[in-house]
Formats: sequence, C-alpha cells, structure tokens
Amino acid sequence: MIIDCHVHVNQYELMQNIPLLDDRIAELQKEMISNNVDYAVILSSYKTNSERPSAKQILDAIKKYDNLGVVAGFSIDNHTDEDLKNFRTWIKDGLVKGLKIYSGYEHYYPYDERYQKVYDICVEFGVPAMFHTGDTYSPKGKLRYARPLNLDEVAVDNPELKIVLCHLGNPWIQDAQEVIYKNKNVYADISGLVIGSFDHFFEKMIKEKVAELINYAGEPKYLLYGTDWPISTMDSYLSFVAKLNIKKEFRDKFMYQNAKDLFKIS
Repeated sequence: MIIDCHVHVNQYELMQNIPLLDDRIAELQKEMISNNVDYAVILSSYKTNSERPSAKQILDAIKKYDNLGVVAGFSIDNHTDEDLKNFRTWIKDGLVKGLKIYSGYEHYYPYDERYQKVYDICVEFGVPAMFHTGDTYSPKGKLRYARPLNLDEVAVDNPELKIVLCHLGNPWIQDAQEVIYKNKNVYADISGLVIGSFDHFFEKMIKEKVAELINYAGEPKYLLYGTDWPISTMDSYLSFVAKLNIKKEFRDKFMYQNAKDLFKIS
C-alpha cells in the first residue's frame, strides 16, 4: 500500500493548461493509478484565487472519490475566524485531516501567538499541523520563517500537538533531524525535494542525507511518504524511495502506516 500525504491540485506550471479543478483532480487520479498510489492527501493553499482552490472547493470536488483526503491551509493574512470555524467543523466530521501553515510564504514565525488557535483545534481532535519548511517555491518567500528549528519552540510549547515538517526542511535537513530526534511529537514528510524528476547526482546526494537523518533520529516511525505532486513527479519519487536502505517493517510504516495512523485514514 502507498499513501502520498502531500499533493496539490493548484494550477502550477505542470498543470497550467488544465484550468478546471475537476480536470486537475482527474489528472491526479490518473497519476495515482499509474503509480499504484492507494490514497493521497491534498493540501489547500494559504490563499484562494482562480489557480488555487479553497479547502471547501476541494472537498466538494472530491466527494465522488474515496481515495482522497484534504488538509486545509491556514493563513493569518488570508483566512478569518469564520474560516477556522469551518475548518474545525470539517475536522470534527472527518472531512479535513489536518491543517497546514505555510511558513516562509506567509511572513510570520510558526510560534507566532496568532497561530495558537490553529494548534488548539489540532490538539482537540488529534489531527496534525503541517508546516512548510525549507526552500520556498516562490522567490517572494522569506526563508527565515521557514527554518525547521523554528518548530522546536512550537513542539516544546505544544507537547500534545502532532507536527509534520514538510520537505525535511531541505536544505536544512540536519536542523530538521535534530528537531525530530529531540521532540517525539514531530514527524516529517519527504515531499518536494526536487522540482520535476530526480537526476542521478541530486538523487545520490539526497539519499545520503535521508540515510543520515534516519541514522541520527532513529527508527523512521516519524517519516512520511509524500511527493508534492505536481511540482515533483510520482514515478521519480517512487524510484528514489526504492533505493533507500530501510528495513521492510520500517518501509511499510514510511510508505503508508505512519500516514494512515496520523491522518486517521480508514
């Protein structure tokens, strides 16, 4: 079984010629089928426009699919208390699997007190809070807000909060591995390590860094498989993870069981 815990249906470059949300979701389904991916978690954006559907639009569009879930992006600048109230209702009803903070894209530290209401909802229902960490896809992002070390403060102050560091904090993977090792409530996904497909040299470098992280942080009960599709390709990611030297029982946890438990996927 494979669960991809980090995909998007925004109209990114690879989807720029597919303007309709329903068609982009159909394209996601085709990609999942061709790569034997059983379930995918779609992350909505920190803002809503013609290219970036809202969590509600995504929820409405995936009603006919039982192999898709949603994590709702939250933004201090672009969401209201009413939006957060809706997110809480959808989480309670099992429709939304968690909330996402886009640190770096939004120019606030994740320990900003205005995010606390997001963390409180996640703790209330036992769902994860996901955080962008590392390099930003947009040149308008500000990297100091996206450093993985920032999440140590959130983890310490919210010990019951389940935290997911997206993208392993790349290129600050060493910082991410310390945050994971130190805080037992912190997880990480491996999504978005490359734009498009891995080439041989970059794949070799990243494989060594992931191996170092696992050796440092211990058994990968904290590690989640994700791709960041359509920014990164699913087939290239599966080829990459096939080359990671992980014991079978840990590989099963990495590829699906950790995400199944964390996101309460039935």
